[in-house]
Amino acid sequence: MPSPVDPGRVLAAAPRERTVRWGHKDVLLYHLGLGAGPGQPHWTLEDRLRVLPSFATVAGGVDVLGALDVPGLDLDLARVLHGSQDVELHRPLPAAGTARTRTRITGVHDKGTAAVFGVRTEATDATGPLWTARSRLFARGAGGFGGDRGPAHRACPPPRRAPDAVRSLAVREDAALLYRLSGDWNPLHADPAYAARAGFGRPVLQGLCTYGMTLRCLVDTLLAGRPEGVRRYAARFTGVVYPGEHLHVRMWRVTGPGPETGPRTEPGTGADTGATGRIVAEVSAGPAGPEAAGDAVRPVLGEVLLEHGAGR
Repeated sequence: MPSPVDPGRVLAAAPRERTVRWGHKDVLLYHLGLGAGPGQPHWTLEDRLRVLPSFATVAGGVDVLGALDVPGLDLDLARVLHGSQDVELHRPLPAAGTARTRTRITGVHDKGTAAVFGVRTEATDATGPLWTARSRLFARGAGGFGGDRGPAHRACPPPRRAPDAVRSLAVREDAALLYRLSGDWNPLHADPAYAARAGFGRPVLQGLCTYGMTLRCLVDTLLAGRPEGVRRYAARFTGVVYPGEHLHVRMWRVTGPGPETGPRTEPGTGADTGATGRIVAEVSAGPAGPEAAGDAVRPVLGEVLLEHGAGR
C-alpha cells in the first residue's frame, strides 16, 4: 500500500494564496463563539469593538485543515489533530479589512505512528505585513514513511509559584456549533458518527475555540480588556474539551526571556516581537466548582504564551 505522505512533493508544493475579507459582523460572531456575552461591550458591540488577535486564525473563513490539501498527501482528516498554534501580530487587527494570505507546509516529520506537518501563513494588507501564523498538525496513523523525526519537544513548564490569577470559564453546550460558523466546518465538532470514527464519544470543541477563549480570559484578566498590545500568542494543544465543560485557566506574569517562552512550532518563531511583558498559562478542562481538582480535570492547553507591549 502506498504511503499517504510523500514529503518531497509536499514540500515542493506551491504556496496557497488567497484574498480574505472580513467585517465587524465576522468579528462579533467569532467573539460570541468564544463565549463573550452581556457586560462585555468591547467584544460584543460594534461601536466599541476590539479585535482579539486570535481572530487571525479564522479571518475570511479559513479552515486550518485546508493547508493539507496539497499534492503528496492522502490523509484521513478524521485522524488529524491540531498540535500547536502560534500567531504573531505585526499590527493590531482591524475590525474590517482585506488581506492577501500565503500558506505553505514548511516541515514534514515522521514520528512513527503519526506524521507531523508544520504550516506557516503570512497575511499582508495594503499597509504591509499584518500577521504570521504557525501551526503544527498531527496526522495519526500516517507515519512510517521513512522521513526525519524532527526535533524533540522541549517542555516549557509554568513558574514554580502560585499563579497570579485563576479563572473558570463555562463552555456552552452549543459552543462547537456556534464556533463552526466562523469557518471551521470539520464534522468532528458537530456530527456524532464522525466523532465516533475519530475515536471520541461525542463531538469535541474546536482546539482553536479553546485557544481563543483562553486568550480572551488573559486579555480581560491581566491586560484590562485591551488586546491592542498583544504581539504574539502561542499554545500547545494537550487534550480535548467537550461542550458543557469548564475551562480552568491558571496564569502568571513573567519577565525576561528563558524557558517560559511557549512552544516553538518551527525555526525562527522566537524572533524579537518588541514585547515588553509576558504572560504564561496552563488550561485544564472538567466540571465547575470546588470538585474541579485531581482526576476530575485534565490538561487541554499547555505552554500558553502571550507576549505584549504598549498599544500600537
